[in-house]
Amino acid sequence: MLAVGRQTMKELMNTYNPIDLLFGGMEKLGPGSNVHTLNVLRLLPKEQFHVIVDAGCGAGRQTMVLAKELGTLVHAVDSYEPFLNDLTRRAKSAGIEHLVETHCMDMKDIPGVFPHIDLLWSEGAAYNIGFPNALTIWASAINEGGFAVVSELSWLRDQVPDAVREFFFSGYPDMQSIQQNLAVAANAGYGVLTTYTLPKDAWVKGYYDLLEPRAQALIDHPDSSVRDFAVETIKEIEIFKHSEDSYGYVFYVLQRAYR
Repeated sequence: MLAVGRQTMKELMNTYNPIDLLFGGMEKLGPGSNVHTLNVLRLLPKEQFHVIVDAGCGAGRQTMVLAKELGTLVHAVDSYEPFLNDLTRRAKSAGIEHLVETHCMDMKDIPGVFPHIDLLWSEGAAYNIGFPNALTIWASAINEGGFAVVSELSWLRDQVPDAVREFFFSGYPDMQSIQQNLAVAANAGYGVLTTYTLPKDAWVKGYYDLLEPRAQALIDHPDSSVRDFAVETIKEIEIFKHSEDSYGYVFYVLQRAYR
């Protein structure tokens, strides 16, 4: 959901609510899928996680996967309450409401609420407070030997089409390569277990293929904030189509160093 990151929630919620108009009812609010969440989860050592936090959970697609697979309470953190309400409804419908607890709060405040985390999970959300900043802040709350699984938009190759480079220069200028992000993680006090890159179909199926027609339908909306949001979303999708695999979402599977 990169387009949301470029504008504040307040800016996007004037007369109309662009976020609800574009994303309302969608299970996926960013690239990914249940299969890939499970693939990454199974890269972790087999352990019992007592305190699990999903940071920037959105509507909680991956929260549901974690709760079902681990059978342990997952604390779902997001700053946008309508997404949390969607998650609560879905969890109840699936009969796992006892395994999901929502918290409407900023991700940067997680250590003050959850000081002893065994597993911190975050898909496509850390960039909102900056990947290095997020890892550093969360490290103080993760138990020694505990785990952080954080996906981050990353450059995958050195050769990047000019239009793609320009788009992210304004949209996400802090995007780094995998090697640079591995160094960031090490400097923040983590050991790197492995990485996992989402394939292209995880961007399209259930996300861009639904988002694109929604955005197209909103480009003539009477509210300028809605139009701008729709146009920016369409541009993002077009950039992806012509990216030549130059960027993608990479899961960084990390273990908090023993101090």
